[in-house]
Amino acid sequence: MSSAQSIISSAKTILRQEAAAIENIAGLLRESFADAVFSMYNCKGKVIVSGMGKSGIIGQKIAATLASTGTTALFMHPADAAHGDLGVVNSGDIVICLSKSGLTEELNFILPALHHRGVTIIAIVGNPRSFLAEKADIVLDVSVCQEACPFDLAPTTSTTAMLAMGDALAISLMREKQFTPNDFALTHPKGSLGKQLTMKVADLMTSGKAVPLVTEEASVTDMILEMTSKRFGVSGVTNRDGKLSGIFTDGDLRRLIQRGVDFSSLSALDVMSPSPKTVSANALAKTSLEMLETYRITQLMVCDNDERPVGIIHIHDLVTQGL
Repeated sequence: MSSAQSIISSAKTILRQEAAAIENIAGLLRESFADAVFSMYNCKGKVIVSGMGKSGIIGQKIAATLASTGTTALFMHPADAAHGDLGVVNSGDIVICLSKSGLTEELNFILPALHHRGVTIIAIVGNPRSFLAEKADIVLDVSVCQEACPFDLAPTTSTTAMLAMGDALAISLMREKQFTPNDFALTHPKGSLGKQLTMKVADLMTSGKAVPLVTEEASVTDMILEMTSKRFGVSGVTNRDGKLSGIFTDGDLRRLIQRGVDFSSLSALDVMSPSPKTVSANALAKTSLEMLETYRITQLMVCDNDERPVGIIHIHDLVTQGL
């Protein structure tokens, strides 16, 4: 069995070999790359990525990257395409074909049908003089000297080169489209970034009768009951116009007790904290989280434009959403 040091040394050699392959294909870039980007930018249809075996797996990733960065894209297995899946291909689409050798039988078999449909074919290929390259409209050369596999058999360096070329296409196209973080969030609604950029306070707040509220004239006892029954550890206080004028928390209650204050005859107005921190229902949820962290509090009253309370948001509501 090899030593740990020899295994690490071998791994470094493999990584450097694959890094060198990416550096090499960067040197092979020609105007055909810009042609590919412009073609996808002007495409009125969709981008379809196809490949067999390991190239197909890379193709799936390229299609997913394109789709998540603003381009309508999907993966089509070439064998399935020959048995009916070509029905997804329409005139005006672009088909990206991946093959190290350019001689992949299943892929080359469907090329005449693709031409018949009037699509633009982009070949990401390791042999620029192959059948696939000859039949493609645009050729992107991803030739590698040798696979990282010691027998030069298992697709390793070649698939890394394909993946890197696919990333270069997707990100270059993304820049041309001026794709923004907000656009990214719309295609990633469940991701952390998507939630931060799209989720509003209104999506998470508690509203209606579940919001703990009392009037300024309410007794402290009634306010404690309201605060306890709604289980937020806080109660908002409203004035005669229904506007939020103050807030009372369980921390305020503890401090009253510690000071020995007899609040049996006091009203909410007497003990509330005026000018409480509030947030709009239309504000981003991450904004409310930033406020909670800044002021070291656990909840915020949500008010409309007239300062009337419409809800309450608790830090737990935000944390459970992964914000």
